[in-house]
Amino acid sequence: MMKRWFILLIILLSGAGTWAQSVDWIDRQDTYQAVIGQTLRIPIRVRNTTDKPQTFVIRRAAADLNANQKGYFCVGDECFDGLVDQVTRKLDPGEVAGNVFFVVEPGLATTSNSFRFEVYQKGSPQMGLEHSFLLSVDEKPTRSFVFQTRNLTVHDIYPNPVTDQDGYLDYRLTDEAVKAKVVIHNILGSPVGEYEMLAAETRVKIQSDGLSSGVYFYTIYLDNVGVLTRKLVVRK
Repeated sequence: MMKRWFILLIILLSGAGTWAQSVDWIDRQDTYQAVIGQTLRIPIRVRNTTDKPQTFVIRRAAADLNANQKGYFCVGDECFDGLVDQVTRKLDPGEVAGNVFFVVEPGLATTSNSFRFEVYQKGSPQMGLEHSFLLSVDEKPTRSFVFQTRNLTVHDIYPNPVTDQDGYLDYRLTDEAVKAKVVIHNILGSPVGEYEMLAAETRVKIQSDGLSSGVYFYTIYLDNVGVLTRKLVVRK
């Protein structure tokens, strides 16, 4: 009898270990940083490591958001109410859920938040994987000018490297007659993004959705003449 119980225990433990290997949480970070007023899109990338299609549940287990903060799931361009605490994804063998994000709107005060997420096969919440991380929200860092003339002042793009969140370029253009723009080029010199810098505005959003991981360069143009080129790194 004792031998039978021992064999049964070995089988159960082997089965649990096999399932634990059926899903992998990839490209995860332990800490994230944001500045006041900046919306942060945190990627949740899980992979089906089995040889069969599986349905996985991605669940927000804990989030210590303050009253003036928001946190919610997005799948692609579809975002859900903050009360929705889980999403499901059916993944083919080897497929990665690459379009799932948890979006945090950190509010207008410096703070620190902790989050905990779980991923498990649908119907088996007791056999899930967990991941916890911290988010620090700080004031916008003081940055020096990278270019300055009588009519135009430009700061470096931040954050740099750009992750899944967008980048921003702050500037000040005092003459409406001056035509200014920033052009993003890939490593081969081909343009992959162009943004006009208007005198009525002070910031350009560099959208990261269309940029894959790698090294890029951005050039500031004044009246179609390039006056500054700097490196931009994208990491996803």
